[in-house]
Amino acid sequence: MLAGSELGNIPNDDIKFVIDLGLCKMHPQGGLTIANPIYREVLPRVLTVTPMASLPMIAPSWLTPEGDLNKDALLAAFIKFWRQHGEPLLGTTGYHEVAPHLVLMAFLHRVVNGGGTLEREYAIGSDRMDLCLRYKDVTLGIELKVWREKKRDPQAEGIEQLESYLARLGLNEGWLLVFDRRKNALPIEERLSTQVVVTENQRNITVIRA
Repeated sequence: MLAGSELGNIPNDDIKFVIDLGLCKMHPQGGLTIANPIYREVLPRVLTVTPMASLPMIAPSWLTPEGDLNKDALLAAFIKFWRQHGEPLLGTTGYHEVAPHLVLMAFLHRVVNGGGTLEREYAIGSDRMDLCLRYKDVTLGIELKVWREKKRDPQAEGIEQLESYLARLGLNEGWLLVFDRRKNALPIEERLSTQVVVTENQRNITVIRA
């Protein structure tokens, strides 16, 4: 559910179990969903405990001397973090399908710690997770996509989905992270890159390939 993927071959008893516990519910329009906003916040936080505990010491280089968030500095800090620590940290969670999601959220929780918030949107079948980072006067819309085996490059679909999300947030720029989880993916040093794409609606999308 965090990854936005279909549930796949999940036993009926497992679905009934989480519904009976009150963690999830069937949405009136179809599909399993998290039962309430509190659980939508708590469940990802519980899953990111181990990745957060495994994070290295990271100096807050993304803050200005006045304590404001500098998005360009944050991007540079993330690229440096992912190049040095990203792939090893993917192994700190037993949830392989959502490993990039959990490590990214762990990093962003470190960013907003004490000074901001991180909001999440995810739904079965959407093949994405949307994140909204708020830090004082700065709001950053982020979409996460995973390039999986036997799937096409998700960049075009991700840009379209992110545009819709940014429109709802009232923003003209955001980040699209594409994590390449294919077996034949290029080494991290070769695939880690950023590119700014200007959409037809004149929104600036920073595409980050990791």
